[in-house]
Amino acid sequence: MDVTASVARVESYLTEHADHSVDQLIDLLSIPSVSAQPAHADDMRRAAEWVCKQFASAGLASEIVPTDGYPIVYAEWTAAPNAPTALVYGHYDVQPPDPLDQWITPPF
Repeated sequence: MDVTASVARVESYLTEHADHSVDQLIDLLSIPSVSAQPAHADDMRRAAEWVCKQFASAGLASEIVPTDGYPIVYAEWTAAPNAPTALVYGHYDVQPPDPLDQWITPPF
């Protein structure tokens, strides 16, 4: 494996898709998915749907799994059966934006 070529391909991809990636990040960050505030339960569901859709569009089998609290998103890619397994864990919920008067721009 030529690591230098692989790094160059990754860097090229990131450069070519930078605007789209930033747009996607802005879309996700505009969802007020504040899990600590029950008033945002619909936003939590919307954020889960957004994340699930992104995984699906990247070619992963993805689903929203209900829980006693907020849903989780599970996704996997099994097209390379002999490849090592990598687990990625992340949150799609955010902290409450208080105190609001400290923000330079609106938080969501």
